Amino acid sequence: MIGMEILKPVAVLAGWTMVMWLWMYVTRIPAMGKAKIDTKNLVGGTGQSLDQVLPSNVQWIAHNYNHLHEAPTVFYAVALALALIGQGDGLNGQIAWAYVGLRIAHSIVQAVWNRVMVRFLLFALSSLALMALSLHLILAVFHSA
Repeated sequence: MIGMEILKPVAVLAGWTMVMWLWMYVTRIPAMGKAKIDTKNLVGGTGQSLDQVLPSNVQWIAHNYNHLHEAPTVFYAVALALALIGQGDGLNGQIAWAYVGLRIAHSIVQAVWNRVMVRFLLFALSSLALMALSLHLILAVFHSA
């Protein structure tokens, strides 16, 4: 179907988010045990409150999982709208793949190495890709009106 190529990077980013969710729990739960946190009787709190208790490299993964629920939500909406109006192929599909590749690279850098300037560069580049997709959507929607 016309415009549906963009759904492939959408599916990959959604799948990657679930990989980060799994990675977060595989590392965080054992770290909580090592920190002697009584998870059976724990009430309330936030992931941020664990920053003072758990090792930074464990929290980096959790922070990235949270980041995958910020700007990527705009990506999902824009990509689905582009697919809906038949504009998800060609250049828009390529930009979407670039966006997803940059977000996955951002995740890996943040979860493993966490160098802020590298993360910022990847985030900035992914933001430019998202801006381009958003602009293409705005132009397509208002041009057809």
